[in-house]
Amino acid sequence: MKVRNSTTSKDEKLTNVQLRDQWNKIDWNKAEEHVNRLQVRITKAVKTVKWYLVKRLQYLITHSHYAKLLAVRKPTQNTGKRTAGVDGETWSSSKAKMEAALNITDKKYAAKPLKRVFIEKPGKKKKRPLGIPTMYDRAMQSLYALALEPIAEATGDRTSFGYRKERSTHDACEQVFVCMSGKHSPEWVLEGDIKGCFDNISYQWLIDNIPLDKSVLRQFLKAGYIFESQLFPTEAGTPQGGIISPILANMTLDGIEKLLADKYRNNKNGRRYSDHAAKHKVNFVRYADDFIVTAKKK
Repeated sequence: MKVRNSTTSKDEKLTNVQLRDQWNKIDWNKAEEHVNRLQVRITKAVKTVKWYLVKRLQYLITHSHYAKLLAVRKPTQNTGKRTAGVDGETWSSSKAKMEAALNITDKKYAAKPLKRVFIEKPGKKKKRPLGIPTMYDRAMQSLYALALEPIAEATGDRTSFGYRKERSTHDACEQVFVCMSGKHSPEWVLEGDIKGCFDNISYQWLIDNIPLDKSVLRQFLKAGYIFESQLFPTEAGTPQGGIISPILANMTLDGIEKLLADKYRNNKNGRRYSDHAAKHKVNFVRYADDFIVTAKKK
């Protein structure tokens, strides 16, 4: 097998033992530090509205050997690591993981259909569909998520807590407590969730608004799925079970907080009320597709 990386010449072949040893000797701290530095630079570029630089840095990440190693490691360590996609592969050995990292590329990339399964919802009889990508497609999503996540974090709503680094349900609960405490607390709370959120996001909106390689993004979105040996196309939504899907969903929903703030938290002169003096007491807290909105009156 021919492989290419920073330490292997173009025509050099590695044995199975060499591939295994390369994987087992990876300095993961070094790999994470390298990718993190690029991600920090992306965040700074977003904050200074230098989108040409963002695109260049994204390219560096998606073509980085270290990023590819991390991209392969993620799906081979999470809870679904033993669940194969339509090709039956699981990359369970160190040799298979190293081989994958050396060969992952966006050149002529074509995502395979997802394997459709149905899983039970906690406390509910109705099952929900889950799409299982192949290991290669999971690694590709993981790789491009490394390039997209710093943008999502830099532009995300302040009171959005689901599927975000260093944020949890506890943080969401704390934000709700802050909104509801004190003498200026609102009297009404609307609790809701966005029905079929992952399944109904507009493809065209994602293509037009998500700052990611468009050809790769299209492959993620339009891979289709196989159920009972039949291929079904996908016309909307993000693939549930895909590594990059939560980031895409969050970026789609970001902006609701600002819409409410612009409508209800500005005074007649266009100036922003302070948090505790907001006339309408409107607050917004979101965790993935679940949210609450508070208000002074019904």
